[in-house]
Amino acid sequence: MPTLPAALRVLRLLAATLAVMAGAFGLLAQENAGRTAHLLELDGAVGPATADYLIRGIDSAHAEGAALVIIRMDTPGGLVTSTRAINRAILSSPVPVAVHVAPSGARAASAGTFIAYAAHVAAMAPGTSIGAATPVAMGGLPGSEPPQSDPAPTTESEYATENGENGDDTPARPASRPPADASMAKAINDAVSQIRGMAELRGRNADWAERAVREAATATATEALELNAIDLIARTTEDLLSAAHGRTVELNGAELVLDTEGLEVIERAPDWRTQLLATITNPSVAILLMVLGFYGIVFELFNPGALVPGTIGAISLLTGLFALSILPFSIAGLALILLGLALIVAEAFSPSFGILGIGGTVAVVLGAILLFDNDVPGMELSWPALAALAVGSAVFSLIVARLAVVSHRGRVATGAEQMVGMTARVLDWQGTEGHVHAHGERWRARAAAPLRPGQTVRITEIDGLTLQVTPAPDTA
Repeated sequence: MPTLPAALRVLRLLAATLAVMAGAFGLLAQENAGRTAHLLELDGAVGPATADYLIRGIDSAHAEGAALVIIRMDTPGGLVTSTRAINRAILSSPVPVAVHVAPSGARAASAGTFIAYAAHVAAMAPGTSIGAATPVAMGGLPGSEPPQSDPAPTTESEYATENGENGDDTPARPASRPPADASMAKAINDAVSQIRGMAELRGRNADWAERAVREAATATATEALELNAIDLIARTTEDLLSAAHGRTVELNGAELVLDTEGLEVIERAPDWRTQLLATITNPSVAILLMVLGFYGIVFELFNPGALVPGTIGAISLLTGLFALSILPFSIAGLALILLGLALIVAEAFSPSFGILGIGGTVAVVLGAILLFDNDVPGMELSWPALAALAVGSAVFSLIVARLAVVSHRGRVATGAEQMVGMTARVLDWQGTEGHVHAHGERWRARAAAPLRPGQTVRITEIDGLTLQVTPAPDTA
């Protein structure tokens, strides 16, 4: 049997061995983590959910020691605020970010052009396109027209002629007619300065980027590479890693040579949080949630104690307001919706035989149409949602109108007035006056003819605390 000191030496040796193994595994894990590339997917309009997903994906890649972040992109554009949040995350990222417009048939339109220009490496698959980055109603009024400018050149030679001096290769900043609308002019100039700044930072064609903003210029993958709008063409993610290997990029003020050959690609699909946020920030869903929440609370007020309508209504209303708080909306549209809801509720207190309800339904539908700018990708209000809103508001207003009419025509159910038309039993009687038993109480009564005790009478009128009665038909 080993002595205690010998046992202690064995335990120390075992602990040291475990520590060495743990260190070796830790170094191996760090080395493997540094040989990975995180793949994020941007498929669809750029919105709050997309921005949250990409920003968290970049942070996660840095925390896990990834060597590269790849954003595979196919987008028609989206919200300016979300695009700028994504660009800020890319420009300040401690991990190099590569944007890959893929697969074939994908596009980097509008906001996608800005994101591609912000990336350390911009790549496109064959058969993809980029451009058309003119802002739509950025801070402008609903229905404002995009700026009119000279048409973009359709061929490379035309582009060189317009942008060169005397036909040489020296580029000149493109000139375009200023838009008539002052707010749109400010928005476009702001967008131009932003994309030119990113182009100069990444060493890409700033003049073509400005044309993409001012004139909605577009380019295929091959044209974009020739114009130096992107860095390379890659059909697949593996092609991108191979082509980007050895490139030098600027990362937070320092130069970094990319080592991307043979990186393990780890896909980071959108999680439940991103999917939930994408659902509730859909304009159609947001409007339906707000209106449904309002109706639920109104039903609860009309039927105290029902609990279910009030609970569902409160949750829906708060969720809809949260979505509205992170989406750009029109004050006029919101005011119309609130006016319409107020008119529908007013139908219950001021019966107008449906006039207020119909007007409220029209106001709600018009407000929903004006609430969001349908020209912005991802902000379109779907026709089925609009139809559901119109039908639901009309049905609700009809229900309220019917309840109001029934209540108006119904008999009084409370107070002394409800006794008119009820029957009573004569307790005692002398001449034309006596006492009757009605509604569980003894009442003074008056009649035009003598009555006898025990006779059944009908109450026809109430004069103060005296009942006017007549013999009931079956006892007359």
